[in-house]
Amino acid sequence: MKSFDYHEPASLAEASALLAELGKDASIIAGGTDLLVELKEELRSALHVVNIKKIPGLGDFAYDPENGLRFGALVTVREIETSPVVIRNYPNLAKAASLLGSVQVRNRATVMGNICRASPSADTIPPLIADCASLTVFNGGGERRILLDELFTGPGRTVLVPGDIVTGIALPAPRATSGKAYIKHGRRKAMELATVGVAVSLEHEAGTCSEIRIALGAVAPTVIRARRTEALLRGRRIDPALLAEAAESAMQESAPIGNVRASAAYRREMVGVLTRRAIGHAMGGAQ
Repeated sequence: MKSFDYHEPASLAEASALLAELGKDASIIAGGTDLLVELKEELRSALHVVNIKKIPGLGDFAYDPENGLRFGALVTVREIETSPVVIRNYPNLAKAASLLGSVQVRNRATVMGNICRASPSADTIPPLIADCASLTVFNGGGERRILLDELFTGPGRTVLVPGDIVTGIALPAPRATSGKAYIKHGRRKAMELATVGVAVSLEHEAGTCSEIRIALGAVAPTVIRARRTEALLRGRRIDPALLAEAAESAMQESAPIGNVRASAAYRREMVGVLTRRAIGHAMGGAQ
């Protein structure tokens, strides 16, 4: 591992000013499960590492039936995985968290780190996008909000600029008619990057889908919404024929590549399979 300067700011203002000054030479560390490995293997370079772990408020976690779920940048994947509130109200997110790496990694890794890494195969991003998550971003004393599905510009790339610190994430509260699902497909059951990941969040009553969001992971340069498929399903009664139509539509919306984990054709086929299953699971999961 190459040497770097270590910084430990005590406030958001101090951390933001430092990151703005250091620019692209600086990396934030929270959980460190990606950063430290990549620095050690020289897959990433950083002249400065900025630790945000001692900044107050970034570990906050709150839920209420009106405002939904809100949690900070230091909340770990394991906290989300095991939270009764998340399991009950956001089962798609709890499932995705349980599939990320190993339990040792989940105890250290933060959800925000998984997001900001901007990998198209990240486990937590599809269910968060399906649930219309938004981020709070601090820079220079001010805050702004970004919808999660507007954050990513490419593999490992986001709209964030030097000085930005993503401090928290917010998800709307589910309704009594909500149904949610996340399905990940990989070559093995644990310690595996997604070959394909599909998340669905929908509203339905008496078998008719009134609203739906579908997020596809690992089949495009970023996690994407299957918007044409969503439009196909809104306002319609879900039956096997419509599910087959939706599966085909989602396959056409995906743009996978082939690599050592799967061919592009296989990934596209699995998009159809998992989309059909995820919609079915979400329909059966309404409260």
